[in-house]
Amino acid sequence: MRADVFLWAVRLFKTRATAAEALREGRVSASGQTFKASRDVKIGEVLILRRTGYLQHFEVLGLPRTRVGAPLVLEFLREVTPPEELERRELWEFAQRSSGGQGLGRPTKKDRRDLSDYL
Repeated sequence: MRADVFLWAVRLFKTRATAAEALREGRVSASGQTFKASRDVKIGEVLILRRTGYLQHFEVLGLPRTRVGAPLVLEFLREVTPPEELERRELWEFAQRSSGGQGLGRPTKKDRRDLSDYL
């Protein structure tokens, strides 16, 4: 099965195009080497996905015929991420949550009223 189709079928990427783009940009590797979207994925292979701030490791358990539902993904894929990468992921997610998003974007109606009252 093609790598881009597999990554899409097991729901690691939302669309096949984004999976192919990740492969083109070298964000997916196996055995220490990046590969093209047309490369075949084999059972037992460990795929490494480079996410923002951390790496995820997945072992291929099977090859689905088509895109599978979320509960069935565990039949085809198992996460084997090392503990140090899991810690890095938790730290990155904590940093994202703690940075918040306050003050970004367009002001609400209440914000505009408060600002006009202040001025």
